[in-house]
Amino acid sequence: MNVTDNRFRRLSEALGHAFSRPELLRQALTHRSFGTPHNERFEFIGDSILNYTVARMLYDRFPQLTEGELSRLRANLVNQNTLAEIAHELKLGDYLYLGEGELKSGGFNRPSILADALEATFAAVSFDAGFAEAEAVVRGLYAARVQAIDPTKHAKDAKTRLQEWLQSQRLALPRYRIQAQSGEAHEQHFLVVCDLAEIGVETQGEGTSRRNAEQQAAERALQQLEEKHPQGGKRLR
Repeated sequence: MNVTDNRFRRLSEALGHAFSRPELLRQALTHRSFGTPHNERFEFIGDSILNYTVARMLYDRFPQLTEGELSRLRANLVNQNTLAEIAHELKLGDYLYLGEGELKSGGFNRPSILADALEATFAAVSFDAGFAEAEAVVRGLYAARVQAIDPTKHAKDAKTRLQEWLQSQRLALPRYRIQAQSGEAHEQHFLVVCDLAEIGVETQGEGTSRRNAEQQAAERALQQLEEKHPQGGKRLR
């Protein structure tokens, strides 16, 4: 496979890395449903590269924040939803190798598959050119997101901010319940409801873990409360 193959040229340009061994990129983009070699072991390495790089970016950008606050910011940046957003921006779904079943079910657009493939791509870059090059790719993709963070708004996660606001208003705490759960053990999908019955607000969140789904539901509840109580917006942050 030639590094200038049209199939990968645009993606390589978007990543900012030209592969000398493009077969590594192909493996990173190969879902297990397509066959072997696939990208599952690459994900393991890519996840570590991503977590370190984003942690270092946050550490340098926000010297005043505590370890707990930095951890919460990182969790917002390395989760499946953010990875899938970046993958969509890269049009990563256009390059995936999927089995027939995944193709028919829209796997090229599934957040979990996109997120895994992006992490695997970070690993592929490191195998091709070393850790520093993989770190540079992650930094390039995340620079704008890290720069745009308002730590006064996002240092605490959504569930914590929601709970604190409700307590300040002497209102009952939210109740979270699983409305639906599907998928195999390694690729589960949760639909969770955040119920604020006392004030008539009910929101939903989705994710590959119950925690992620609850956080999304809490964030949506905060958005509704900010619309209903615009004067108290700062207290919701």
